[in-house]
Amino acid sequence: MLELLSPAGSMEALYAAVQNGANAVYLGSGIFNARQGAKNFTIQTLAEAVKYCHIRGVAVHLTLNTLVSDREMEQVCTLIREASDCGVDAFIVQDLAVARLCSQIAPHIPLHGSTQMSIHSLSGVLFCAGLGMKRVVLSRELARDEILYITQNSPIEIEVFAHGALCMCYSGQCYLSAAIGGRSGNRGRCAQPCRQSYGYGRWENRHPLSLKDNCLLPHLAELERMGVASIKLEGRMKRPEYVATVTNVYRRVLDGEPVTRQMMSALSAAFNRQGFTDGYYTGNVGQNMFGIREDKYDDPKYLADARATYEARENPLVPITARMVVTEGETVLTVTDPQGRVCQVRGAGAEKARTLPLTEEVLRERLAKTGGTPYYCEDIDVDIDPGVTLSAASINALRREALNQLTALRGRREIPETGKAKRAYIYPGAKEAPVPVVQVTSKEQITDKLLKMKPAALYVPLHILAEDPIFCHELNRRVRVAAVLPRIVTDLELDGIKRDLRAVYDMGVHDVLVGNLGLLLPARQMGFRIRGDYGLNIYNSQSVNILRELELISATLSFEMTMPQIRDVSKALPCEILVYGRMPLMVTENCLIKNRTGTCSCHLTPGKLVDRTGAEFPIIKDGNRCRSILLNGKKLSWLDRQKDLNKLGLWGIRMYFTTESAREVDTVLESYMNPGPFDPGACTRGLYLRGLE
Repeated sequence: MLELLSPAGSMEALYAAVQNGANAVYLGSGIFNARQGAKNFTIQTLAEAVKYCHIRGVAVHLTLNTLVSDREMEQVCTLIREASDCGVDAFIVQDLAVARLCSQIAPHIPLHGSTQMSIHSLSGVLFCAGLGMKRVVLSRELARDEILYITQNSPIEIEVFAHGALCMCYSGQCYLSAAIGGRSGNRGRCAQPCRQSYGYGRWENRHPLSLKDNCLLPHLAELERMGVASIKLEGRMKRPEYVATVTNVYRRVLDGEPVTRQMMSALSAAFNRQGFTDGYYTGNVGQNMFGIREDKYDDPKYLADARATYEARENPLVPITARMVVTEGETVLTVTDPQGRVCQVRGAGAEKARTLPLTEEVLRERLAKTGGTPYYCEDIDVDIDPGVTLSAASINALRREALNQLTALRGRREIPETGKAKRAYIYPGAKEAPVPVVQVTSKEQITDKLLKMKPAALYVPLHILAEDPIFCHELNRRVRVAAVLPRIVTDLELDGIKRDLRAVYDMGVHDVLVGNLGLLLPARQMGFRIRGDYGLNIYNSQSVNILRELELISATLSFEMTMPQIRDVSKALPCEILVYGRMPLMVTENCLIKNRTGTCSCHLTPGKLVDRTGAEFPIIKDGNRCRSILLNGKKLSWLDRQKDLNKLGLWGIRMYFTTESAREVDTVLESYMNPGPFDPGACTRGLYLRGLE
């Protein structure tokens, strides 16, 4: 049966979710969760929440799904240990380091891979399984056939987002909020600039990055047949009334009710952005998926009706069996819950009936009165001596005592012994100055000047190398080439990628630049040396060390780190950072150019978005696929501060060319060799100096 997993951004929202039929809730505590703007839970309220849920048969999943810096490691270890003591049922993680810490400190608690890990293929799921994870939350962009293929072949559970807000960018790969205001989605502080207005070429009151909310309500039976283990409802930032309504509707459909117009109206009343979409799931990707929030959702009647489902009432959620034996000598009531917990209470014996003796029907009726408790009697067995009677007060007292004991037993938590986290070993960095590394997005950017400079590595998109064997052979003869793999490769696309990889391997290119965990296994199986790209979100020493264990030959550190963090991080393998270029802020399944023109012309007409301040965001095609990469308007540049870069212990500094012409490439290379003054009008220092909030 599908698990219904509901959001709990506060204790009231948790009550709303549980009382409306959630099988599990997910929530955050402290700063290490992707919704720091929610009320969230202290350790004290987390313990209360876990007890409340466990009594009612509901699991609690704790979100630890942000990137964690080296200085925060002790704090996150404390949270893991305290959450384990509270009795949480699962950890949801993004950071490779946090996954390892959870396994070391609380190996008895299952690990779930967050959607922030950008897992969208079977090989990504298998990678997570290799880390010891028991479940993976898939990217929201996957279609039904892609989900089906994964569930049919996955050795671990699969969770799918079924309802709520959709990010324009693949989760975990969005840096727009960080670049604009220093509030990173990877650190739980997203300011949602995607919901703002933009225009193409000039500002207009349009919303090309604002998707409608997802709604898979009509597809629940199909998801269950596929073998999906859990459906997740988004909404930790939304009010409890929203949680109550959405949980209630999805519970009813999961329990067999048909989807009705009234159900859809209830969902719309709770929250919508000009309707809902199932475009990713059904493969109908395009303009009809976009919308903005227009209503305030403060209708008093709706709010009162929603609150009535969880305030001042207890919905019976836990089935129990009861057996009562009534004799003249003693009365015994035994109750048993679904997990086999047994509580038995004894009372005074029955009296001889002067008028009407106690009947089985009356006794069953009185035992079934469990109102105000989390329980309902699914089966009642009674055995009564003939001709005796027992007062209603005595029966009620025994029932209350038995259920109170059962509640105490169900709410009791055993505190397991926790392990000790191992500190990350800090490998020293390079003492010599970092070498130049160059990444291009087109063949024209590979100029004679670039080749004569002989960078330590030249990163070229895989499809460019595969399309021109003669060019690839010649290029690889002159400089060390690495094939750049797309950050997004679904299972339906993997065979084509493998075909191109085999071709370039035979041409002599044996290095690949990988920016997604799902491509590590295929690349290694094909014999390539793997370089880690920025899409892996490497933010701390433990994660760098893990990449060393995975036998990568280099790693690109996150461009959300500061210079001191980069300097102090473990250099377990050669590390590089981006020092020039337009930062890639989004990778989107929806092609931004196609959404504007209605036709797939992104290879012919690269464009740009403009916000209301006049800031520009160029759009380029993601390799040779109809996906978009949204770039920052200002170019990152540290070419004039190479002396500062020399102190960071790096192996390489990368110049990343996207929209530049061949002439502009040569100009930048000249600036690298003969640095000029910094232009604050056209360039930015990025987050390396100002850091994140």
